[in-house]
Amino acid sequence: MFFDATDRIHQTMRRVALKLEEAGIQYALVGGMAVNAHQHPRTTKDVNFLITPQGMASFLRTYIPAEFEPSAGHPRRFVDRVTGVTFDFLVTGRFPGNGQPGPIAYPDPENVSQTIDNTRVVNLATLIELKLAARRHKDFGDVVELIRVHNLDETFTSRVHPTVHGDFIECLEEKRREDEYEARENRAFERTFRPDLPPESA
Repeated sequence: MFFDATDRIHQTMRRVALKLEEAGIQYALVGGMAVNAHQHPRTTKDVNFLITPQGMASFLRTYIPAEFEPSAGHPRRFVDRVTGVTFDFLVTGRFPGNGQPGPIAYPDPENVSQTIDNTRVVNLATLIELKLAARRHKDFGDVVELIRVHNLDETFTSRVHPTVHGDFIECLEEKRREDEYEARENRAFERTFRPDLPPESA
């Protein structure tokens, strides 16, 4: 159900996005749903939106508790009563990863978003930059797959903050190592099950 976009996660994504648009609140999808929007299909259990502090305040005034429930102990996490799915707001000016101040902060969604399938999503460079800045293994894994899907190379570093250039190159090299491993496995398979193939040249 997830990959045909009929599941509860997609329902919440669309419902919250519609409410934000109705209230005139600028937003952009980030996180796993943004990874999907940028052509690397993977599942996720929640939805993340980039939003400004002013947008956050407006959302609280307009929709809490009328439309959505706050999540105890998480001031920027809410629950969609209709689906039971949680969604988080990542707020402009705060910092990815452990939240400690650093060179990369969450930007204004108006400056870094594009429309994909009728929903505002952070652009590819911003998505990759934020995932590298978060410094989590699963985020690095997403970057490896985005590199693969979009056939990115070293020139892409010009589009992200200098402090994550090294991490981007590490992800690029990991993608190339994985490609080489898969190619070796394919050749070994062919040699085993296709004895009619000519020998490899030296």
